[in-house]
Amino acid sequence: MKEDKILLVLGSHDHVPSGAPEEEFEYAYENRMRPFVSNLYRYSNVQAVLHYSGTLLYWVERTHPEFFMLIEDMAARKQVEILGGGFYEPLFPLIPLQDRIGQIELLTTYLRKHFGKRALGCWIPNMAWEQHMVYPLCSSDMNYTFLSQDQFVMAGMSGNELYYPCISEDQGKLITIFPVALSVEEELAHNSFSQVFTELKNKFLSSGGKGVKVVSVFPRRISCCEEEAPDTAWNRFFEEISLSENIVETSLPAKILKNHKAYRRASFPNSSSIKNDYSPRRFLIEHDEANGIYSKMIFTNVLINQLKGDKYRKLNAREELWKAQDSFLFSPGDGRLRSELRKSAYSSLLRAEGLSREKGKIVSSLIQHDFDLDGVKEYLFQDNTINCYIQPKGASVFELDYTPKEWNYLDCGSTLFYNSDTPRRRAAFADILLPADFNINQIDVLLANDSRHCYNEQYESADQDKKGKFCFMLPAVTSDIPFACIEIQKCYLIKKSSLSVSYALKNTGKETQKFIFTPEIDLSFAGVTDDYVRFYSVDNSGKDVPVERDLDTGNLKILDITNEVQILIASSSSFGGCLIQASNENIYQATRIIPAFPVTLESGEIWKNDLNLKFSH
Repeated sequence: MKEDKILLVLGSHDHVPSGAPEEEFEYAYENRMRPFVSNLYRYSNVQAVLHYSGTLLYWVERTHPEFFMLIEDMAARKQVEILGGGFYEPLFPLIPLQDRIGQIELLTTYLRKHFGKRALGCWIPNMAWEQHMVYPLCSSDMNYTFLSQDQFVMAGMSGNELYYPCISEDQGKLITIFPVALSVEEELAHNSFSQVFTELKNKFLSSGGKGVKVVSVFPRRISCCEEEAPDTAWNRFFEEISLSENIVETSLPAKILKNHKAYRRASFPNSSSIKNDYSPRRFLIEHDEANGIYSKMIFTNVLINQLKGDKYRKLNAREELWKAQDSFLFSPGDGRLRSELRKSAYSSLLRAEGLSREKGKIVSSLIQHDFDLDGVKEYLFQDNTINCYIQPKGASVFELDYTPKEWNYLDCGSTLFYNSDTPRRRAAFADILLPADFNINQIDVLLANDSRHCYNEQYESADQDKKGKFCFMLPAVTSDIPFACIEIQKCYLIKKSSLSVSYALKNTGKETQKFIFTPEIDLSFAGVTDDYVRFYSVDNSGKDVPVERDLDTGNLKILDITNEVQILIASSSSFGGCLIQASNENIYQATRIIPAFPVTLESGEIWKNDLNLKFSH
């Protein structure tokens, strides 16, 4: 080609996360995948690279198998290269080395089986890069990948170096990296192809730069009228490319690698294509919903690695683990807030955990382990049907799995707690002492200073055994906080699909104390309407009375319609209180169950109560 031409690497990338509704897959196919590929097929002189996640391709295989025939035909005539990558579109820096290689090999095998071609290059979700990723990419026989031009700038490149691939090394392994012009992608969303690339060619000529310029773009949107159909827009787009032979020449990365040998070496800093200084690891620190799934992933990975002697079961367990590594959950946007995506991830992790266990009944166990990777050990109890994880702060439950249905009832999102600037995960048995005249219906706002927010205090481990009982103590304090003289003892007991919590509140002061005790229980369901979950109080005759918001009972029955599970919350003392729906950015996260117990304690007096959560299906 002439040196004043632009060598264009045109690509298409798309992904829909595991757990997304069927219509989301259909929308991606009808509005992005199919219009691009079917119109590209008509212009055999235009070459492109395609990357679609294994999750999306598997759905297309089952619903639109004819689509595969188009791709196979174009691959056979060398019009397209199909990119590999992680099958479940993982955020590579966050997952273990063996999972990086395993996910890449799974997608590579899938592509070769269906399209008869082995992927030579790969896609990195969010272009989230750490230099040690070179090794697993090369170990998986990937020859090239893509990073943004901004990341090239971070690596010290400028000018013409932003329009030519480079090589990067780790542990003696090399990979070629193509720069992606995100700014050009943005321009294509507003201006015609010919206008954008004519201006780009003029820019190159005016700068006096010589040599081949490689421009890689993966446009998700192209300039079109509001009422224009995607097929019409993409057809016009490819026609413009065909008529722009004096400006651009489309090519495939493998051909470029074959014809050009002189590459600059570069080492890229930890970075991504997402603006605002996004860091996947800092994202985990700032968003507890994402860190909860990540922590469960790391913990489950340890369990799988301990499985010996059954390679088939271990492989199945690891693939379930991979399903929970979707980049949507660990990236800016609403992915971490979407309950259905988190539920899908937890279900996969619980299936992986179940497969990692030896056959037969599990022995009930209680261990201390830094589950959420914050430097403090949590208390993890596991038996045949329930996982119950308790954090020392507040001695509250932050994960409650009902394993027969592979459901984490404490996947409840996060919220700003009182006197805190950082959102934290919602929990169960989060204790609050409220003034005796407090209007419990106002508890959905941040509580006033005249309350004691025990969920923010560090409970001490008082007693525990390996049979499912463990106790915590919150001592009275000498500070001037409200109800400082109240000491709380809290004991958990797990047995036969039930979780029992025994409370003993003691007035260690000299004055009579009157307050409302609220051990808030947050639980998460598939949705908020009666189609998903129903609440009933049980009266003295055993009759179920529907509950909308206000509570006045000693027994609350919850019917989880989606999972066909009944949860009975029984109390030795009757309680008032209310139910409140919790949302983040108008997306349902959890139902807050707020039992309210009026308590009056003379000096030295103790108030006791037992709460029991029993699961059945």
